[in-house]
Amino acid sequence: MKRRLPALNALKAFEIAGTTGSFTRAAELLNVTQSAVSRQVRQLEEQVGEALLVRRHHHLELTRAGRVLLNALNQSFDRIEMAVRGIQQKGHLKRLRVNAPPTFTSRWLLPRLGRLREQHPELELSITTRLQDSLVERGTLDCAIRFGNGEWEQLDSTLLMHERHIAVCSPGLLASRQDVGETPDLDHLTLLHVLSTEERRYQTWRHWLDAAGIEGVDTQGGYEFDLLDLAIQAAVDGLGITIADWHMVTRELATGRLTQVLNVHVEGHQSYWLVTRPEQAESPALQVFREWLQQELWLSMRALEPSTAASGGDSVHA
Repeated sequence: MKRRLPALNALKAFEIAGTTGSFTRAAELLNVTQSAVSRQVRQLEEQVGEALLVRRHHHLELTRAGRVLLNALNQSFDRIEMAVRGIQQKGHLKRLRVNAPPTFTSRWLLPRLGRLREQHPELELSITTRLQDSLVERGTLDCAIRFGNGEWEQLDSTLLMHERHIAVCSPGLLASRQDVGETPDLDHLTLLHVLSTEERRYQTWRHWLDAAGIEGVDTQGGYEFDLLDLAIQAAVDGLGITIADWHMVTRELATGRLTQVLNVHVEGHQSYWLVTRPEQAESPALQVFREWLQQELWLSMRALEPSTAASGGDSVHA
């Protein structure tokens, strides 16, 4: 069947111009002249019978029709790239492209990659932590670690682990504010908070205090960070006390750089998941990576110390 499609060069010129918002930048990326890109886009607009770009003084803006076509082209070119890469790597466990949250990557994933290399030296990873990376829209990604309830449209998800919030600080700081057997004086410790947005904190401190049965603590003050990783490092440095997911501080607890404050934890509402596309279920590299993750999680859970549990906490995963 003959397809009635515009010229591939015109589609590619529009895709890059629409994405960059500039004929000049598109010309540089395509290694052609600016006038050639502009002419190809104009011819494409004539063929589809709609304006696709609005030419402003310093930039280009997509019209409604332009946004629809650009989205379709992004997905199509991504699928083509993925198919070509799959053919090139068929039968080989070569490179797996993974996107994951920054704190999860630096504190849970990276310390374990040595064991992955020992067990599967043929598997190579490319890891990104940009939160805007979308598995649906970016064909260059093979899988992602996501935080949520396991419901992502058009994607498959495998549960990895639930959050388990505990209060931690440096041993020296705790010793200076607590006599043996006593509850630490939190009013004289700096509380370290993680921001859920630029203007709002996660409420993990309030949930932990309720679980611990501690009243009268002013949670309005303290330091704020946009990443849990920064709050944990601040606690290691003795700046104050923070609420962190147990999985993210296991190394610091094991080495004594951090200590748990009271034997209390709060279960978070959401969890970490391995998220994949349905059509990638048979990927050998992805199967190896999934099995390795599950093995590492089993090993880490064996080391989990029992503590008093409470439910209803919100989630800190940045």
